[in-house]
Amino acid sequence: MNFGKHATAGVLVIFMLSSTMMLSIPASGGNATYEYYVAGESDDVVTPTSGGLLLAGGSNDIAAAMKWMIDKSGGGDFVVIRCAGTDAYNPWIYKQLGGVDSCETIIFLSSEACNDAFVLEKIRNAEALFIAGGDQWDYVRMWKGTPVEDAIHYVANKPAPVGGTSAGLAILGEFAFTAENDTIDSDDALKNPYNRRVAIGDDFLSLPNMDSKITDSHFVARDRMGRLVTFLARIVQDGLADGAMGIGIDEKTALGVELNGDVTLFDLCTCEGGVAYFLNTPGPPEVCEPKTTLAYHGISVYRMTGTATFNLATWDGIGGTAYTLSVEDGVLTSTQPDGSIY
Repeated sequence: MNFGKHATAGVLVIFMLSSTMMLSIPASGGNATYEYYVAGESDDVVTPTSGGLLLAGGSNDIAAAMKWMIDKSGGGDFVVIRCAGTDAYNPWIYKQLGGVDSCETIIFLSSEACNDAFVLEKIRNAEALFIAGGDQWDYVRMWKGTPVEDAIHYVANKPAPVGGTSAGLAILGEFAFTAENDTIDSDDALKNPYNRRVAIGDDFLSLPNMDSKITDSHFVARDRMGRLVTFLARIVQDGLADGAMGIGIDEKTALGVELNGDVTLFDLCTCEGGVAYFLNTPGPPEVCEPKTTLAYHGISVYRMTGTATFNLATWDGIGGTAYTLSVEDGVLTSTQPDGSIY
């Protein structure tokens, strides 16, 4: 075996070189600005890639969805970025899913890592880039307006696949619920759309087919329809966009989005249990004011399950369920026969 060492002011990584294994040990102590782990080959490889977005709703990751990204990577270097957590993606993607030259994880410990040449080189050299779950405010406050933001755009523009789950999903739209002031549930958002916890950000990432859109994860499991409607109302009311579109994705569900906007739905099992929702605003809300319950009528919804189709560019689909939502006095109602908002 050969042994090598990578060191910067921010991190120390020691690894064992092998065609099948790489062991990385992050530095301990207060001076580390990031941790870097790699499974597979540490040297950069260049493979032919194709673009797309993977939008994942959180909880369990879906092998078929990650393989979709791997296929688009051309078997190159799969890079995971996050601000907390572990390198658990590395052995799963490199050893169990396979088909990549390496899987690398970078954990940002401080904003100084956003200017580290090694970190930026690893991100820019990625043939697939995935943003893990965690706290999206960490991503916004640490990466926005830095070379990391530019590096994410560089990967998307190759084009190569970019994806995110949970908090990683939250930052992929033109607009984002930043969670700057903690999370918020649907009831509180509908009762007061200007609650300080309804924090909407923009001017961060600009990715294919995500203009005028905001995303939300863990959607049905955590009853987030009301807060997504509130996010849309705020975007329009505050003049951030004339119209806005929302994408709500349930747990154990992911959407593979082609560059032409075509969406493929992946779920954890073969029972077609995965579900995603596509919301579109009809214009400004009737009432959207501080400390006042929201009133908003005629929001169109398309529910995608199973083999239904949808396209983000044309914003239409076949085989799903279309209905309308309205909010009056902070209460959601639906045109579905059973009155379900989902």
